[in-house]
Amino acid sequence: YVQHNISSTHPLHFSPSQSRSSSRLLIPAIMSDSVVVKTRKFMKNPLLSRRQMIVDIIHPGRANVPKSELQEVVGGMHKADGKLVVLFGFRTKFGGGKSTGFCVIYDNEDALKKFEPKHRLVRLGLETRTEKSRKAIKEAKNKGKKIRGTGASIAKHKAKRAAQND
Repeated sequence: YVQHNISSTHPLHFSPSQSRSSSRLLIPAIMSDSVVVKTRKFMKNPLLSRRQMIVDIIHPGRANVPKSELQEVVGGMHKADGKLVVLFGFRTKFGGGKSTGFCVIYDNEDALKKFEPKHRLVRLGLETRTEKSRKAIKEAKNKGKKIRGTGASIAKHKAKRAAQND
């Protein structure tokens, strides 16, 4: 486990670990508004030029913790820039107080833009969302269904472009 505490006085304040043994659950002395961030199942993925892990957050007294706050904390824990940290898939445990999600830290911004899905890039503010009408999407889909053979993929691409231009 890699762990950091966030104190309620400052959103990015780190305090030393307060455990007696490594097997115990680490909870800070101040129960309200303090957060413990732990990572587990750490793995290097050189093919996608990233590090990936599961993030456990213990947040008693808080509904949840913003991803922007966690990006900086996890980036600091792993000596990486907060902009290269992508957090997603968070679920709060029943009863609250603990959330678990997935974290990916890319080696550089080029790898981030190359391998991350478009919807996550939009969330990070690296791309803009293209507004398409429901009708345009359906017309493009139906136009692609009418063409058979090798020309189908080309026609789908042209239909997609036409839908984006509308």
